[in-house]
Amino acid sequence: MSRSVWVKRYRWYPCVPGRFWPSRAGTGVVLTTALAGLLACAGDDEPVPVYGEPGEPLSGLSAEERAAFDAGAEVFGRHFTPEDGLGPRFNENSCDACHTFPADGGTGETNVRRVSVTGEDGRCDALAGLSGPNLRIQVTPALAAAGGRPERDTGIGSHTAVFTIPLLYGAGLVEAIPLETLRALADPDDRDGDGISGRLGTDPSGRPARFGRKADVATLEDFVDSAFRLEMGITTPAVPDEDRAGNPPGVPDGMDPAGEPEVDPADFAAVTAFVRFLAPPVPTPVDEPLEIRGEELFSTLGCTGCHVPVLVTGPSESPALDRKAVALYSDLLLHDLGPGLESVCTEGASTSEHRTEPLMGLRHRDFFLHDGRVTGIMDAILAHGGEAEAARNRFAALDRLEQEAVLEFLRTR
Repeated sequence: MSRSVWVKRYRWYPCVPGRFWPSRAGTGVVLTTALAGLLACAGDDEPVPVYGEPGEPLSGLSAEERAAFDAGAEVFGRHFTPEDGLGPRFNENSCDACHTFPADGGTGETNVRRVSVTGEDGRCDALAGLSGPNLRIQVTPALAAAGGRPERDTGIGSHTAVFTIPLLYGAGLVEAIPLETLRALADPDDRDGDGISGRLGTDPSGRPARFGRKADVATLEDFVDSAFRLEMGITTPAVPDEDRAGNPPGVPDGMDPAGEPEVDPADFAAVTAFVRFLAPPVPTPVDEPLEIRGEELFSTLGCTGCHVPVLVTGPSESPALDRKAVALYSDLLLHDLGPGLESVCTEGASTSEHRTEPLMGLRHRDFFLHDGRVTGIMDAILAHGGEAEAARNRFAALDRLEQEAVLEFLRTR
């Protein structure tokens, strides 16, 4: 039998297993209230927030899961060569060449360059036949000798973008959040009139998606698959075809001596397990008066309308993922952030739509926004537009001390 939890929207929300219902209003739930409501909802089986050191696994893994995590960590750090199937066009030669800071699974300095074009019919074309959606900026020696050049020309599409490297910490918990939770948070027609109209993203096949800056990747398997193919040019068990592994037609024969698929099923599964079981990074406690005030303001300004403080995973066969609280600070939905933050389009998102960036692990970043254009959190806030414009304006109207309180709170994440 479901119960109800009172939140600051001054109405009752149903309490169901695996779901946390935050307020969408400008007087939304701050983290402490969110957790209180979440725990009240759970009763005796309360979800427990989980954290770990960067690069470390979730607690509670079975011996089999831990073995898969450790095996995946080895493959994650492996340097692939052309003889292993690297390239012939690629960006980096290992997973941890990009996801390296503060530990494997984190972020890095190698940005991803993407292209797309919107056709006359209004549909998005990722330009797969012309090296899209990701440009590869390196080539193998064999391809270079045959006249191949790195793909640095972003002029092949009408839309271009640079995306920073996402943190992978807590990715398995993100995948374990029930789809019904995200659908409940979505309000594509803005029926409540708060100016926020988040919607679920979709992958190229039309499946609901929650990963990627454009919410265009449905599962962790898909994420790992696209990383092998589009970043390293390595064919996978799902796509054992060199022409679909980030290499456009016209690559001369003999450029890639490895057999297909170039990453075998066992190694692919191990990398996926490594990503799935990475723990979320530990935040700094919010205990200083300025930080506490900043947390309150983050809610009352309306930031939690998109950056939802806490979501809860659903039932899982893995105890490490089963009904856990995740201090994600995201609703994992697409929102229109206005023309100032336009990037590329995808089959499911316009150029100005981006998935709400999780703030979990924010203190491990030096560059902010999807393209890393700013190095300060205040600049990132002030660059928000579209659905975030009202919250941005409320922040801009604060006096300097209260602005600093919000920034101090965010630096704890």
